[in-house]
Amino acid sequence: MEDRQARYTGKGIGLAVMDTGAFMHPDFRDRVVAFQDIVRRRKRCYDDNGHGTHILGIAAGDGRMSAGKHAGAAPGAHLIVVKVLDWRGNGTVDNVLAGVDYLLRNQERLGIRVVNISMGAFEEEGMEEDCELVRGVEKLWDAGMVVLAAAGNNGPGPMTIAAPGISRKLITVGCSDDDRETHIDGSRMRDYSGRGPTAACICKPDLVAPGCEIISCNRMLRASDAPYTRKSGTSMATPLAAGAVCCLLEKYPMMTNAQVKLKLRESCVKLDMPDEKQGWGVLDQQRLMR
Repeated sequence: MEDRQARYTGKGIGLAVMDTGAFMHPDFRDRVVAFQDIVRRRKRCYDDNGHGTHILGIAAGDGRMSAGKHAGAAPGAHLIVVKVLDWRGNGTVDNVLAGVDYLLRNQERLGIRVVNISMGAFEEEGMEEDCELVRGVEKLWDAGMVVLAAAGNNGPGPMTIAAPGISRKLITVGCSDDDRETHIDGSRMRDYSGRGPTAACICKPDLVAPGCEIISCNRMLRASDAPYTRKSGTSMATPLAAGAVCCLLEKYPMMTNAQVKLKLRESCVKLDMPDEKQGWGVLDQQRLMR
């Protein structure tokens, strides 16, 4: 899909997803209003990995291929897809920063309120002020967008939060259910969710959400491909929180990103686990919407 040049005037909160792109799945294809390919400069929307498609379904799929059973958190959101990762799911800081620049330039035109970043780079004892990726992504927050970043899958040791999630500004999301063994990127993993504190002694993640064996949209390249698949990791927990934020902003459109962050903090529920794993606690969307 080519980026529309006119200002987007439809309903729903604008959610931008920086990832591997998107297969135009029936559960959300009618709500993709813009696509920007930083990697290969293609015009039509595509996903040569599948990760981005899964993320979009978790955040905003309407579940039409499952009679609503596998609907995402914010099925009314309109979507801005920015492909910054290649077919392996890898990317460069330059590509991410180019994606950031695109979102900043088109924030008002496309009505972008929320940004999901289900990726990250891990450097032991990295400081946020020394990280180019963190400084670049924080520009989105400074422009008023609510930015949610994955905690990464490098746990369970301390200081294992991935960048840009080490930023004190961004909302960092970990897994609430990583005690269950699962497959991530071909490896069996358990207790993988990134833990704080950061090298700057900031308590992270900010909150946790379910991320194990999440069923969401699959890229259907062949007629025999199933419409849904399972994936695990903090990448899957993050769009659950991003979708919940979209619902909150749809109800309270005048809220700032700082107010959203405070509302999330107040509504999370503490689990029986240390703060360096859960932060404020687990996402509770019903409490968030009160």
